[in-house]
Amino acid sequence: MVFICRSLLICGLFFGFSNLFSSALLAQQSDWPMYRGNLEGTGYSALSQINASNVNNLSEAWNYSLVDENADNGRGANSQATPIVVDGIMYVPGANRIAALDPVTGVEIWRYSSDAGTPSRRGVSYWPGDNNSSARIFFTSRRRLVALDASSGEIDTSFGNDGEIDLITPYISVPMVYENVIVVGANTPAGAAGGIGNARAFDARSGEKLWEFSSVPQPGEFGHNTWEGDSWVGRLGANAWPFYFTVDTDRDTLFIPLASPIPFGYGGDRPGSNLFSNSVVAVNIHSGEYLWHFQTIHHDLWDHDPPAPPALFDIEQNSTTIPALGITTKSGYLYILNRVTGESIYGVEERPMPQSNVPGEQTFATQPIPVKPPPMARVSYSATDIVTAADTSAEHAAACTDLAENIGEIYNAGAFTPWSYRPRGTPGPTTLLFPGLVGGPNWGGAAFDPNSKLIFVYATNAGTFGWMEEAEDGADLPYVRRGPRPGNFEVNLNGQRMPCQKPPWGQLTAVDSTTGDIVWREPIGITESLPAGKQNTGRPGRAAALVTGSNLLFIASTDDNRLRALESSSGRQLWVTELENRGNANPMTYMGSDGNQYLVIAASNSLVTFKLPD
Repeated sequence: MVFICRSLLICGLFFGFSNLFSSALLAQQSDWPMYRGNLEGTGYSALSQINASNVNNLSEAWNYSLVDENADNGRGANSQATPIVVDGIMYVPGANRIAALDPVTGVEIWRYSSDAGTPSRRGVSYWPGDNNSSARIFFTSRRRLVALDASSGEIDTSFGNDGEIDLITPYISVPMVYENVIVVGANTPAGAAGGIGNARAFDARSGEKLWEFSSVPQPGEFGHNTWEGDSWVGRLGANAWPFYFTVDTDRDTLFIPLASPIPFGYGGDRPGSNLFSNSVVAVNIHSGEYLWHFQTIHHDLWDHDPPAPPALFDIEQNSTTIPALGITTKSGYLYILNRVTGESIYGVEERPMPQSNVPGEQTFATQPIPVKPPPMARVSYSATDIVTAADTSAEHAAACTDLAENIGEIYNAGAFTPWSYRPRGTPGPTTLLFPGLVGGPNWGGAAFDPNSKLIFVYATNAGTFGWMEEAEDGADLPYVRRGPRPGNFEVNLNGQRMPCQKPPWGQLTAVDSTTGDIVWREPIGITESLPAGKQNTGRPGRAAALVTGSNLLFIASTDDNRLRALESSSGRQLWVTELENRGNANPMTYMGSDGNQYLVIAASNSLVTFKLPD
């Protein structure tokens, strides 16, 4: 099952002036029918009742607890969910249940208690049904893909085996539903080899398996020769773990972001570029047929995979419409590609990279760096980048200086700095990796405004220390990554994490999709323990933004527990509210049956909604 994109003609660079956006139709509706609002994954809603002139009047409308109230002390939901709203009903996972709510009042309509396993804390999916089956809500619970009747919350036993499928390899995120196809990814463990990280598709009516895509190509499949020897056998990682997937509905193309190989620190046992790890792969959604791929890292050593699927959009250049996508990576880069061919629109250069000194490691000589846009996150460090008292506070600067001195020799050679080698039990250089293991951009993905043509990417600026040393006798691999304590380039002051490089520590960047240039970049999040005038440092965050038709952008994400509204054209903050808990989720919006536009964020253990005064 191999189809290789070999020419612009075959790939169809130009499909006339066809308008991609089924999302444009979806956005005109009052609902939020899927995790990112539309199949293109743009996080955009055309709703505009809430605008710059009245956003300061937002207040809480209702609050719904997501905790397991029957557990001892109430088991926290730690929710990363974005609820969906379809035909005036909201569906959301809680710690022990799936619930249907009245989106105007927050009152439960029905509840399915998931006694057999915890449902995914990230979201659910809706299938509208057909002539033979009623509408369904799909959710995952580790190895289980479960179908509920959307009107009652009861198990729909006509799907799969009495209403569910055993996925074998677990998936703990949101199933993707398109027409009669359900796509799920895979969450492979970080332990012993043996987990299969393939994306799989099932029939939404019967549960019949439709296809499975080999993320580590098997013998005879395209890309198999990028795993030298038998390094492909039982290979963990290269898995489709994202919270959601995206689809080009004009071309029936599914985009699959694939993770790093496991283990990622040492790759001496897997020479080669290791396809399709660290790639975005385009396949036909009905057959799983391979169309093209773009690898963002060759032979990854840093766990810097694409953590979210690409956002899909069109670019107008010289009176020509280019079907495009934007794929973010934990390495800090945003790649803007032609979504039909996989080719870069603004150029990618294979640049020489620093090489590992770990015995047996075969670092790839080059890595693909986009010509434009510039990195979304910090990708390097030098001694002059350490924080000073003028940046934050004397206490913080002193603590960071002490940390750096205790570490000793710090090694950073720029982007893709390899982990330095030191014999076990001996001192030596310690690599300081930027972005750190959490990455720059993370699972929230990018947002896109079809009006301004801006792409919005949130990124964390934080570094991770580490080195490679000999593993213990009997280990599967000869070398293992180790690190000091703390493992990150930060100190803890007054109970708050404080990175030790100069701010910003978290930032939101707006990129003009038509040029690849940065339009604005703003720190998001405050460090309250710092003196007045120095608190606007930006804070770590993994979630993404919501964009609306009124030139507004809403984002939570950061660990200062705030939800913010920005002017999307400039990045100027217009409104902020403090949440009871961290909003570590992507916000959403919808129009209620009462004529009010609602704004929603999952704040860890509760779902919080806002609206304007009546």
